[in-house]
Amino acid sequence: MTARGNESADARTTPLHEVHTALGATLVDFAGWLMPLRYSSERAEHTAVREKAGLFDLSHMGEIRVCGPQAADFLDYALVGYLSKVAVGRARYTLITAEDGGILDDLIVYRLAEDDYLAVPNAANADTVLAALTDRAAGFAARVEDQSADYALIALQGPESAEILAPLTDADLSQITYYTGHVHTVAGHRVLLARTGYTGEDGFELFIEPGSAAPAVWEALTRAGEPHGLLPAGLSARDTLRLEAGMPLYGNELSADITPFDAGMGRIVKFDKPGDFVGRAALSEAAKTGRGRRLVGFIGRGRRPLRKGNEVLHNDRNVGTVTSGAPSPTIGAPIAMAYLDEGLDINEGTFTIDVRGRAEPVDPVELPFYKRDR
Repeated sequence: MTARGNESADARTTPLHEVHTALGATLVDFAGWLMPLRYSSERAEHTAVREKAGLFDLSHMGEIRVCGPQAADFLDYALVGYLSKVAVGRARYTLITAEDGGILDDLIVYRLAEDDYLAVPNAANADTVLAALTDRAAGFAARVEDQSADYALIALQGPESAEILAPLTDADLSQITYYTGHVHTVAGHRVLLARTGYTGEDGFELFIEPGSAAPAVWEALTRAGEPHGLLPAGLSARDTLRLEAGMPLYGNELSADITPFDAGMGRIVKFDKPGDFVGRAALSEAAKTGRGRRLVGFIGRGRRPLRKGNEVLHNDRNVGTVTSGAPSPTIGAPIAMAYLDEGLDINEGTFTIDVRGRAEPVDPVELPFYKRDR
């Protein structure tokens, strides 16, 4: 029987909903979707991904097709990246910003063919990104189409992912390198098979079309993964995994009030591409002056969890707020990310984080907290 969490009666369900129900998942309303928070133990799911492999349902993510003779030029204008330089079969992590340089979303864009791209925004921002791209397409020979309902998305993540997947696919996985994506079959079903993820581990994301084939693909991966210790994993494990890997989350480290330069992502903004792009003027200024913030990692010396919204104190003076925090199963200590005043010397003085009125001693560290052996 499925455990019920914080859910809404009108929340949408993915093609894998019945699978999650059968597995006894705790379901929660996330960005308007009824999604698995956990199946059993959050720590066990997290550890499985770090040491073996985990299986995630990401079908709540958006899929927006951009195609046409000027698709490449259009995306160069609409996004901060240089998408026309991305080779067919490759993918690029990029951002879509407002005119003032604030981040509307982070997304991955796959180039499927010369004039055919697939943009994947976060679930909570899919409508915002669709509207922005549709508006910005005016004057370009490019078509923007929401294809989110056509796909299901499964992520297989962890060091044993390739070994689990290999017997099920016609793909030579040695040729699918990091940030590439090609159409192949998995368990007899057509998928866009990409070597991407949000866990800090090696792994694959499978865009399954039609989405109704997702349960069969999930079941095949589950059977193949049983000897390897594969576990289904929910949103909770996904969050602690990405936090350990220092990966930003929209609504936490990224927002319309944050520029790429605030977030330490200035390298993603490609000023060398020809022509204008949305936000170029504001981002050019931000590159020179910034907004006085930088993202820093903290490891707690105690055991109390550090959480989003906790105040960061330096020599008892408030210098920032935690954007993401959780106990780290891999490190064995509480960890957090926070924006601090840009001019602050993190190597001087004493840092604490206020957890419900109690000052918890913490040590600042360079991000990420965890980086896998390549």
